[in-house]
Amino acid sequence: MGHALTLKPGTAWCDAWARARSAVPEAVADGGPAGTGGTGGGSAGAGDDVPRVRNRWADAWHADGDPLPATTPVDGTPIAGPPRLDAATAHQAVRAALDAHRAWRHVPLPERRARVSAALDALEAHRELLALLLVWEIGKPWKAAQQDVDRAIDGVRWYVERIGPMMDGRSPLPGPVSNIASWNYPMSVLVHAMLVQALAGNAVVAKTPTDGGLACLTVACALCVREGLPFTLVSGSGGELSEALVRAPEIGCVSFVGGRDAGARVATAVADLGKRHILEQEGLNCWGVWEFGDWDALTPLLRKTFDYAKQRCTAYPRFVVQRTLFADFLAAYLPAVRSLRFGHPLAVAAPGDPLPELDFGPLINAGKARELADLTADAIGRGAVPLHRGMLADGRFLPGQDTSAYLPPTTLLGPPPSSPLHHAEPFGPVDTIVLADTEAELLAAMNASNGALVATLSTDDQGLYDRLAPQVRAFKTGHGKPRSRGDRDELFGGFGGSWRGAFVGGELLVRAVTEGPADERLPGNFPDYRLQPEGERERRAA
Repeated sequence: MGHALTLKPGTAWCDAWARARSAVPEAVADGGPAGTGGTGGGSAGAGDDVPRVRNRWADAWHADGDPLPATTPVDGTPIAGPPRLDAATAHQAVRAALDAHRAWRHVPLPERRARVSAALDALEAHRELLALLLVWEIGKPWKAAQQDVDRAIDGVRWYVERIGPMMDGRSPLPGPVSNIASWNYPMSVLVHAMLVQALAGNAVVAKTPTDGGLACLTVACALCVREGLPFTLVSGSGGELSEALVRAPEIGCVSFVGGRDAGARVATAVADLGKRHILEQEGLNCWGVWEFGDWDALTPLLRKTFDYAKQRCTAYPRFVVQRTLFADFLAAYLPAVRSLRFGHPLAVAAPGDPLPELDFGPLINAGKARELADLTADAIGRGAVPLHRGMLADGRFLPGQDTSAYLPPTTLLGPPPSSPLHHAEPFGPVDTIVLADTEAELLAAMNASNGALVATLSTDDQGLYDRLAPQVRAFKTGHGKPRSRGDRDELFGGFGGSWRGAFVGGELLVRAVTEGPADERLPGNFPDYRLQPEGERERRAA
């Protein structure tokens, strides 16, 4: 029997919190952490202060709002919770953001580039702190957390170098951009977008996700506003703040990343107001297998689909397999799922060991883990066949650790139509496999959710791929390889219910948050038209 795992020294939540207070004391309130953030490391005394972050609005940090209690998904110990503002204060924040916008839009582009570059340098100097906060707040393994930070920095540097031609003939929007984003990619999606929006001449408003990423976003925002960037960062419930962050006349554009239910409410509001919008929503991304035989190459790709427990908008939770190939597919699939490594992202066998390279850690919270476990049990009760059911004992955990937010990988064959797993994205390490006998069945199964962001079709027949790929309702369709959101000049959008408003990526992201010719029609999926980017049909098949 091996030695019990231990928390890597210097990586506890209290260590991360102390470093955050030292780095940006103006944004993080004085006071000790609410817990040690590590099983076996003791607990905070009864007299310790609860950690608190501040909201940023009207060019100042405010110790306002009603903080929600919060715990880390890593081991269930307390961490800083979002200081929720009321609707009246949110309206004040938006009005102040408009004032900042009116000043910032006249700042010359060279100065905007210099300030954004300085902010990127500051983020890079605090890279490890930002990544460690991501581990504790949203459960990302260490390598994935570092990648999230790096993609934000490197991606925005690409825009800094190329923003000049992108702004030719264009001007900032009439009002600030309002960002409402999900918790899973605080840096590479949200902070990345905020920095590009500011680079293009807009003031920026962002709501911290309720489920996680608060401290990381606050530290990042504080580092950016020190360099003079016009950022507003507030916390609160979507229902309470939507009137200010979505419907307020001061807002020039709404950028949303999240689920279809919340996205539909935002879409209704912006459609009524005719407001510029970018709404990225979920879809059931599918991987089809048809007339295929390169199984050795498929196994490592299948394992990669479990990165971050499939808590990604471009995850592949559904495989649609030709029935006659199912035995071969299973022989390639099961070794991949059985080799997965999951557990506490900061647990090591000895203090000097490097942090573990895991495929995934916890889900975002214990409630989500229970929800998916219940959905899985329900699907099996309705007739789905369990092909693989991992066990918590397979994970890497600290002795006595709370593991309520962890879910072992699970694979089901044939989820019945009455099960939510048949048509909805699980957003967790639960795969479903559907068998098809005809090409028509393959396409129907791959298009089960009325549009998706990405898809893949593995086939040895190039002609068959060329014929079927255009019929898959996904913005990007890969030939035998997974597609992703992309970086730099790679465009991104969605088909059907997975996207509303302007498409983004590369030059399109700048066009989405600026104004061009009066008769301009932005590429995107709008209530009155859908315009595919020029050449994107070819890119989809790349």
